[in-house]
This record gives sequence, structure tokens and C-alpha cells, in this order.
Amino acid sequence: MRNDDSPPPPESGSAADPDRHWFTRRSTLVVGIAALAPACLAGWVLTQALSGAGPDASRSGSAPHPASHSSVSPGQRDAKPGSTPSTSPTTTAAAPVPAPAKGPLTGKTVVVDPGHNTGNFKHTDEIDQQVDIGTNRKECDTTGTTTNSGYMEAEFTMDVSKRLRTALEAQGAKVVLTHETGARAWGPCITERARIGNEANADAVVSVHADGVSAGNRGFHIILPANVKSGAADTAKIVGPSRDLGERIAGNFARTTGSAPANYLGGGTGLVVRDDLGGLNLSTRPKVFIECGNMRDAKDAAQLTSPDWRQKAAQGIADGIVGFLGG
Repeated sequence: MRNDDSPPPPESGSAADPDRHWFTRRSTLVVGIAALAPACLAGWVLTQALSGAGPDASRSGSAPHPASHSSVSPGQRDAKPGSTPSTSPTTTAAAPVPAPAKGPLTGKTVVVDPGHNTGNFKHTDEIDQQVDIGTNRKECDTTGTTTNSGYMEAEFTMDVSKRLRTALEAQGAKVVLTHETGARAWGPCITERARIGNEANADAVVSVHADGVSAGNRGFHIILPANVKSGAADTAKIVGPSRDLGERIAGNFARTTGSAPANYLGGGTGLVVRDDLGGLNLSTRPKVFIECGNMRDAKDAAQLTSPDWRQKAAQGIADGIVGFLGG
């Protein structure tokens, strides 16, 4: 039974019926969403297919990397959890180590002895120590000489020795230097220089020098070991092969550099025999010294300070060694 004071019931479908009005709008919205969803899904699928992204793509919002630049290899993508990928993207195959050059000196060892050390000037007390060279006692080493402009013999000998090493290695030789620039403050002593060649079982040893006599004396000369047997010195076995080595170097050095044999000793042969050099007396391997020129003569000094001439000097020595060892 209806109370007369109650408001009349709202008319069906009128604005006064909010529940019915909301239902009508909700039905329309649901229909719209249902129609839109397939299109959105299709668009999403198409986007994933084109970009290569999958469910595990970054959630940061950044675009996935193209497959061709991906840091993940196909083998890693297909690997199961816990398995070891067949390839590693961060591992680059190491460049192959170049094989030693092969040539007439393959299997041969040459010791090159750069005369003196630029640091000897600052370590005169050390290099003045006396050492036993078999025939007598002598200074451990000396400072070497210089040109009138101050270019050190030790600078010259190291430069030529390194060039010589390069030339010999190109012929297949194993090359040992008795010391390198900056490797030691002074020395080594002449006894140690000889020992390095002996312990290397060198097939040939060459000690590189330049002379320091008065101006007007020009040219190169090769110093050969004398036949010495005294104390620790015994050169009987190396005198013959050392002369052969020296003669071959002299001929090639003159031809390559254009320099003449010394005009102040050796009788024009460019060959001198000495028994007072520890580096020769204590050697058990074929060994010679080469004085490449006179640093105190202006004309010789002009050659010795020229990089082009030093390259020729190194090549001339190398050619002589090849002739001696390679036939």
C-alpha cells in the first residue's frame, strides 16, 4: 500500500532513473572497448613482429636493438638456463703471433754488443773498478768518446746496434743485445759483455764502436782477437773463425757505406789484432769489434751523425755476418 506522502515513482527511462541511465552508458562503453581491443592487439602483435621484441623485451621503454647489432649471439639466445653458450660475444680471437722470419740465418744466434753506455759519464767510480781480462786487469768499462759537437759514442753504438738487430732478424737470426737504452744506469762491464755472448752460445758476436783519435785519421777498422791463453782467457778456438767474420764484415762494410779502411792503422787492410781487450780475450765464441769511423774527424763525424749512413753501416755489418754464417 502506498503512502500519499511518498514521492511518485520515477518514470521509466527518465533522468530521474540514474541506475538505468548508467547501465545504458556502460553497455555502450563495453561494446566500444570490445570492438577496439582486437585492433589494438593486432597492432601490438605487428609491432613486436617487426621489432623483434618478445615478452622479455626491456621494460625501460627503450627500443630493442636490431638483431644485426645485438650483443647476444644466436647461440646465446637459444641456450638453455645454466648451459654454456657455444660462442662468446665479448671474446675476440687473439691475433696470430707472426712467425719468425726465415732466411739464411734461421736457427742462428747473434749477440750484438753496443759499446759503452750513455750513463757511464755519471758513474765513473763504478766503471773504473778493475776486472780480470786474463792477460791483466782493466777498467770495467769506459765512457767512450764523442764528436766535437757532443754526440756520444754510446748513442751511436746503440742506434747502429738496434738497426743491425732488425736487419739480422729479417734474415731469420735470433739476436741478443748485451744491453738496451735505459735498461741499466751504467755498464755492463767488459767481463759481463763477454759472458753474455758465451752463455747465449752465439754463432757470432759483434761489438759496435767508433774511434776517438785526432782529426785527419779517417776510416773504419775491425779488431780481431789475438791468440791468448792466460788465466780465464783462451782464444785458440776462436782466432780463425773470428778472422773470417772480421774479413767478411770489412768487405761488406766498405762496399755498403763507401767508407775506406782506416788510414792510421792496419796497413790499409782495415784489420787489427789485439790482446788487451777483455771482450775478446774472454770470449769463447767467434767475435770481433768494429770501429765504424773516427768521431774526432769532421768528415767521419758527419757520416756517423747521419741516420742514413748509420743504416748503411748496420746493413754492411749484417751482410758480413750473413756471409759468415749463411755461406
